[in-house]
Amino acid sequence: MAGEQVVQSLNFAYIGRRLKKRNFRRLWIYRINAASRARQNIYSKFIGCLRNIDIFLDRKILAILAFSDISSFNVIERESRKSNLIKN
Repeated sequence: MAGEQVVQSLNFAYIGRRLKKRNFRRLWIYRINAASRARQNIYSKFIGCLRNIDIFLDRKILAILAFSDISSFNVIERESRKSNLIKN
């Protein structure tokens, strides 16, 4: 009986770790989206423009910048807007 409980506990721990990663990624996307929309931009266009100009920052770093370092996020957002204007 104890062995079965250990196996079940390990299975739940594995599932919990996966859910934690999923929830954090969702939180980062919400934060980036909120910061982008405050600047009249959309999350998908913002991320797409960053990829076009070869700025490869992951969502975690972008969320930290959007949440705590507004001036740096503004610079990145301005660069993405420039690339969008040049492309169109």
